[in-house]
Amino acid sequence: MTGTEYSALYVRSPEQAYQKLFDTYCNYVYAIVYNKIGRIASAEDIEECVSDIFADIFFKYDTGSGYEGEMQGYVNTVAKRKAITTYHRIYARTSHYTEHDDETMGRLRSDTDIEGDSDKSELQRIIIDTINQLGEPDSTIVIQKYYYDKKSGDIAKLLNMTAPAVRMRCKRAMSRLKDMLTQVGITL
Repeated sequence: MTGTEYSALYVRSPEQAYQKLFDTYCNYVYAIVYNKIGRIASAEDIEECVSDIFADIFFKYDTGSGYEGEMQGYVNTVAKRKAITTYHRIYARTSHYTEHDDETMGRLRSDTDIEGDSDKSELQRIIIDTINQLGEPDSTIVIQKYYYDKKSGDIAKLLNMTAPAVRMRCKRAMSRLKDMLTQVGITL
């Protein structure tokens, strides 16, 4: 769900917008919260934190902001911050970790790093968008060379260019790409 889709749905029906947001991201938010506070929080604390996250998103998201990106990034940020705040609150209250038995932890354990995958996915989207901003044929050259591991000669045939021209354009495009990514806070 994009920010534009959410905003449009919110204008039509705030209840439907909230329900759609909850249905789409409930498991995602729960996984983030559990990864942050699951060691010290009770099931009720976890549920309360998840509910607070959705309440924060619903009441504090500016539907007039014009945000067009995926809501997952926004949801991720709100969930992490709220979970960390909850962790500190619970830790201060209890001053100790709650031990879970191995059977429970075995059932809840997962090899999937949802938080890491989300961050990696967002980074890949930003890089691809930036590559596309290079324009043609530079974006095609960079994608063919670095994503599909094609040689300059193969790319030259594809674009009706010479191999040396492809290498020169690739070198210049990578320099521009590095500068563009640095401007958005990504260093290579």
